[in-house]
Amino acid sequence: MASDLETKAKEAFIDDHFELALHLYSQAIQLNPKHAELYADRAQANIKLDNLPEAVADANKAIELDPSMSKAYLRKATACMKLEEYQTAKSALETGAALAPAESRFSKLIKECEERIAEETGDLSMQTPEALAKNDVPAKEIELDKDQPNLEIEAAPPKPVYRYEFYQKPEEVVVTIFAKGTPHDCVKVDYGEQILSVAINAPGKEAYHFQPRLFAKIIPEKCRYDVLSTKVEIRLAKAEPIHWTSLEFSREVAITQRVNVSSVSASQRPSYPSSKPQRVDWDKIEAQVKKEEKDEKLDGDAALNKFFRDIYKDADEDTRRAMQKSFVESNGTVLSTNWKEVGAKKVEGSPPDGMEMKKWEY
Repeated sequence: MASDLETKAKEAFIDDHFELALHLYSQAIQLNPKHAELYADRAQANIKLDNLPEAVADANKAIELDPSMSKAYLRKATACMKLEEYQTAKSALETGAALAPAESRFSKLIKECEERIAEETGDLSMQTPEALAKNDVPAKEIELDKDQPNLEIEAAPPKPVYRYEFYQKPEEVVVTIFAKGTPHDCVKVDYGEQILSVAINAPGKEAYHFQPRLFAKIIPEKCRYDVLSTKVEIRLAKAEPIHWTSLEFSREVAITQRVNVSSVSASQRPSYPSSKPQRVDWDKIEAQVKKEEKDEKLDGDAALNKFFRDIYKDADEDTRRAMQKSFVESNGTVLSTNWKEVGAKKVEGSPPDGMEMKKWEY
């Protein structure tokens, strides 16, 4: 059945029916989720539909299932180049070229990535004369390009399984996904130069995929995440210490993110546009999340233990001494917070009704 769907998907792709091909590949993947070829082919369909973060995620999955598949690296590089993530694209191309040295497309695209990286860093020595000439675009052409209509069509996103929030510090952005009780091995997080890819496959719940193109570039090797009891917390290291006006990339503020903050004094820094009437207090949100964790409802012994831990944590020295002495001397049957009473005498055990204390002989 999966092979029939794959054949139909390939036919639809050849006929330029990319949405149908995407749908058929997705059905085939549901039947055969360990087939790397299906993910690589679906990545190509996503590229054609300009679903670029999804294409990168599919290519990553194909590489995970079959690290020797050279075309998966080509798909990943193609999507990353469209996203202007040239360092990530170049790395994928170099791996693919080592696997398929006879494929000329790898060397050609590596050269193009190097030119784009040189443009971004301002290193003209790495650019070819052809690239320099191509960059010298007349002003009229630039105006024409700017006035071109935006033909991108985005499908309405499905309602997410988990909600998320983010706040930021000068050097990092913290993304919180409220996935309570999710096992650590059910969470997979990948980072690109400007892509975050999160997959959560918890038992008994619908699979969750979150793959935004980020507002600005990050440093993947410095990013990390933690799976906690109530949430997944992802820390993204900023490539530049600039203020993110949103988590996801937007063409309207694409110029803003290139401001060199380090060269501007605090009093001269520009204010960034926001669709919200008031500034969001992220410290307050973080405090609220911690309060939710603190107020988490527990049952039975877990609730009782948490109650005693909270008392001990916030108590003064005399109260702590009273709790320790009474608990030890009573063999765990008495817990007092009154040091004046406990400190003056030995605390006798007080067994529950219907039970009696016994002394053990060694």
